[in-house]
Amino acid sequence: MENIPQPLALTMGDPSGIGPEIIIKSLTVLNNNNYLILGDPLIFESAIERFGFPFELNKIKSLSEANFKSDIINLLITSELTKKPNFGEISAENGKASFKAIVEAIKLAKLEKVSGIVTAPINKKSLSLASVNFPGHTEILSKYSGSGKVAMMLLNKDIKTVLVTLHCSLAEAMQRISVQKEFEVIELAYKGAQMLGIKDPIIAVAALNPHAGEEGLFGTEEIEIIKPAIKFAIEKGIDARGPFPGDTVFMNAKMGKYDVVVSQYHDQALIPIKYNGIEDGVNITLGLDFIRTSPDHGTAFDIAGKGIASTKSFISAIKLAQSLSL
Repeated sequence: MENIPQPLALTMGDPSGIGPEIIIKSLTVLNNNNYLILGDPLIFESAIERFGFPFELNKIKSLSEANFKSDIINLLITSELTKKPNFGEISAENGKASFKAIVEAIKLAKLEKVSGIVTAPINKKSLSLASVNFPGHTEILSKYSGSGKVAMMLLNKDIKTVLVTLHCSLAEAMQRISVQKEFEVIELAYKGAQMLGIKDPIIAVAALNPHAGEEGLFGTEEIEIIKPAIKFAIEKGIDARGPFPGDTVFMNAKMGKYDVVVSQYHDQALIPIKYNGIEDGVNITLGLDFIRTSPDHGTAFDIAGKGIASTKSFISAIKLAQSLSL
């Protein structure tokens, strides 16, 4: 492995979803093979055979065994299923296997053995059945990286947004926001924009309530939580503005008025991103000491195994991870 750049880690995702398919499909069109897949040999042997991919699978137990040639896929074994699950199947075994791949990738990233991580989609129900009590990748990354303060950034060609709350009910999201949490996410959004090459980013903060609360008529969170956090961010040298009504702030960001929008809850952020097309979105985890990206779509159980899954978002996630790791 001497004189070879660090490989990019690609985690398998849920074995019953489109993850293994889009991973190998992506490698057929990318220019080099400096990648390390983390996952299950049975799943990838099956995918290569099913779809006729022109690769030999190099099943390894340590990175030192990798062979980075154009016709070889290096698979670091993180699980060993005894039976291939059906496509679209939700199970504890799938959840455990997908989780193990993520945790191992985090270990390698923390040891600086890989240049970054690109994760294929996981299924939250399968994780739950496996007693993996995390609702998504971001929470797993926060816990196992030791970073603590992390945030999800979603972006496409028009919009970049960072979420204050993630995978929880709307009622719980309203309970989770605080002045400190708002400020931390504004700061992460600012640093994330700089990481993407924006020198002096303008951060717009979306309101929680309709009409930005209408001066307390529709809620007081803007007055009591969001505005103080923005004021604190400004005092720290961050160009933060708002809170702006959620029904216009993304339009103004798309028009170039703001560089990043801080969103208060999951769907407030994902609707404008996915409206442009799921295939155009990429997810970055901010606050880690390594690079992690992912496609902005799920396991697509309805089309898994049919050979029709698009690689566009996954390839975009790979290219972004590579550009950020330079």
